[in-house]
Amino acid sequence: MNSDLEISALAINVTIPQELRWTDTRRDQTFTLTTLNVRLLPDGSLAAKAYGRPVEGGRGAYVSFPVPDRPELAALVSKAAGRAGTLWATHRGLG
Repeated sequence: MNSDLEISALAINVTIPQELRWTDTRRDQTFTLTTLNVRLLPDGSLAAKAYGRPVEGGRGAYVSFPVPDRPELAALVSKAAGRAGTLWATHRGLG
């Protein structure tokens, strides 16, 4: 492996299980958060943002929300990152 290879982003999208979803409001519009975008940062730590759809329906804006500091959400992020690492480690190349 070439250790000089620069990786600028490593991210996964994770569906939030129904029982862990929450709502948040932005610009007078309430969203149900259904997806996490988890990024592996250069220092090895993780960052996560939540995305979802307006409760009233429609597409709405693509707006990120902070992930609440809840142990079950932290566990979901950690489990998803571990699973993604396994999948990346066993990739079979292009095609």
